[in-house]
Amino acid sequence: MNVTLSTRAMLRWLLLVQAAAACAIALAAMRYGGVASPWLALACGLGAVLLVRLLITANNFVLTARFASATPAPFRIGPGAMLRLFAEEFMATMLQSSWFMAHAVARQRIHAGSTAPPVLLLHGYGCNSGYWAHLTRQLDAARISHASLDLEPVLAGIDDFVPLVQHAADALCEASGAQRVIIVAHSMGGLVARAYLRAHGSARVAHVFTLGTPHHGTSLASKGVGVNASQMRRQASGEAPESAWLRALGASESAATRALITSFYTHHDNIVAPQTSSVLEGARNIAFGGVGHVALCRNRRVLDRLMDEIGKLSTR
Repeated sequence: MNVTLSTRAMLRWLLLVQAAAACAIALAAMRYGGVASPWLALACGLGAVLLVRLLITANNFVLTARFASATPAPFRIGPGAMLRLFAEEFMATMLQSSWFMAHAVARQRIHAGSTAPPVLLLHGYGCNSGYWAHLTRQLDAARISHASLDLEPVLAGIDDFVPLVQHAADALCEASGAQRVIIVAHSMGGLVARAYLRAHGSARVAHVFTLGTPHHGTSLASKGVGVNASQMRRQASGEAPESAWLRALGASESAATRALITSFYTHHDNIVAPQTSSVLEGARNIAFGGVGHVALCRNRRVLDRLMDEIGKLSTR
């Protein structure tokens, strides 16, 4: 795979592949399946592609179930809630990969006169700035300045993204007139934020919110490719299940650094397993249930709580 190819470009190629597959299935249905209507044949092709996408999402839940941490009683859900969880996660995955991230453009938005610390948005593995489409609308409504960036090359090491974060934080502070930024980071982005703090300290950072970040690695990272995926790997057992990179990152952090971090995580994460890998000792940890990994960016409960926490920092 060409590591210089952007996430947006890769997603557009994948969409073309899926469209071609749907057309091929439609033609086969008409030629060999006895389907007379081209519209019905096209519906069959599109349905087949959607089924494959649905099975991929389902497979993520199956894989994480093998390594899942115990779900505390207050967060256990029944079959109906599980079905809603799956539907929300599938919808979030489809919207993100087929629209928001495929059309993403990293941008900076400054609200003149805003007294709130500006927010720097860091996406996760295999994503881009388009992941934050829902949160940026809420930040705009609250007149909070913000900026997003694309962490690329896609398969680079996590430390390789740190200069991008440094540049974006400095630019956002300069444009907004603020001294520090709030970092909101999803999944791998939370590790990028921590790597930034290790390299540059906290002079530019008011607080870090991580969403679904595998602070202690995830078993599913073994299915990924790239240096960054290897850095997020977690063994199923052993005295040191975390990767050497994660162990070094943790050893480098002081109590003051951990106190700057709030980790939002879900007991039903379908990418981070065990789910308690998102619990970071010394940080503030806020648990949710009934929401998946990708859906963290659009789930109403999560976003409302995040905006509330950002608002509290704005009044200090």
